[in-house]
Amino acid sequence: MPVRPARADKTEVEHPRPRRRRVGGSGVALRPGFLSYGLLLAWVLGTAYPLWWSFVVASGTNATRGETLPLIPGGNFLANAARVLDAIPFWLALGNSIIVSSIITISVVTFSTLAGYAFAKLRFTGREGLLVFVIATMAIPTQLGIIPLFIVMRELGWTGTLGAVIIPTLVTAFGVFFMRQYLVGVIPDELIEAARVDGANQIRTFFTVAVPAARPAMAILGLFTFMMAWTDYLWPLIVLSPQNPTLQTALGQLQSGYYVDYSIVLAGAVLATLPLLILFIAAGRQLISGIMQGAVKG
Repeated sequence: MPVRPARADKTEVEHPRPRRRRVGGSGVALRPGFLSYGLLLAWVLGTAYPLWWSFVVASGTNATRGETLPLIPGGNFLANAARVLDAIPFWLALGNSIIVSSIITISVVTFSTLAGYAFAKLRFTGREGLLVFVIATMAIPTQLGIIPLFIVMRELGWTGTLGAVIIPTLVTAFGVFFMRQYLVGVIPDELIEAARVDGANQIRTFFTVAVPAARPAMAILGLFTFMMAWTDYLWPLIVLSPQNPTLQTALGQLQSGYYVDYSIVLAGAVLATLPLLILFIAAGRQLISGIMQGAVKG
């Protein structure tokens, strides 16, 4: 009777093939295709072209503005920038903008974080009604308060000074609401209770628990607050004098003549945009980290 040979033992273990993630069981892999990259590239080019167009016109002459979709920059940017420095008090305006934007940003981030933490984690009488009032103020257009605010600044004798630009924007309703919404879900109540059990008071709990957790949101709020304060034009134009302007109001003086050289105007605009680009590059990692944390939390 024939004897079957013994089956050799398998020394290798077969591993299952990794499955590709699919969307809704339809067999579509979660990998970006050519269409996704194409749309992303078109969006990037569409948003970056206005800035590039401004640089192209700023590096040419006033006739460059009339060309159809100019793409190649000229060689006059440094000369046009020098004319900007001679036409307006550029360095004074730049220093004023840095002072105003920095103080407003620090103040808004500080007070908004404090108020947002109070609305999110503290229990006090009238909390809900006060929060509704803060949110309702965001529905009021800023232009409605310009006349009474100017009257107040004139009575205080602050017109023409940087304090008239800084004081009204030391805290914003949007900043309070933004920080409140972020801190509601990112800080567990148990963590606050543990800090209180360890003997920490409210101030220490805020700085040791809330501030580290709120750092990504604070970076985002600070970045956008600095950008809004840097580009603000209407209120500084009304309350400041031409001898003590911010950068945006000083650039407006380049268009005050009968003949407007747009290569000079856009050269000034490019110079005013460079600090914002540097800030975005420096804070880009923290900005992306905050966005990703918000996406994971959601």
